[in-house]
Amino acid sequence: MESLVLSEKLINGHDGNLKEWSQIDWREARKRVKNLRERIFRARKLGQWKQLRRLQKLLIRSRAYLLLTVGQITQVNQGKATSGVDKEVINTAEQRMKLVNDWKMPKANPTRRVYIPKSNGKKRPLGIPTIRDRVAQAIVKQARLT
Repeated sequence: MESLVLSEKLINGHDGNLKEWSQIDWREARKRVKNLRERIFRARKLGQWKQLRRLQKLLIRSRAYLLLTVGQITQVNQGKATSGVDKEVINTAEQRMKLVNDWKMPKANPTRRVYIPKSNGKKRPLGIPTIRDRVAQAIVKQARLT
């Protein structure tokens, strides 16, 4: 089977669906994200605010950044096996690829609440973000911090 190399088009999300999680060129993805982060840092340091905003938008829409973030949320983070209020857990490579290939940045809505019973008969709200929400939060957070 041929190794999947992330081309410029795939990294920025302009072309086709990825086939296999294990064949992604992670070194290339990290290199492209690092380059964008350095450009964002330089623009902020020089006070180029329009350029900074454009680069942040590019980073948020970057396919490489999405791949790295999905990997972080679903493979590395301590809460990787925690389902959100939708009861969905993504723990296989096929599920990760489906998430990446079907990705659309969700609208900013508050976390959906589920009410769980307390010992005194009342209910308390519990809001655990879904996997998609956690990925979106991580993408935006890191784009703002760089």
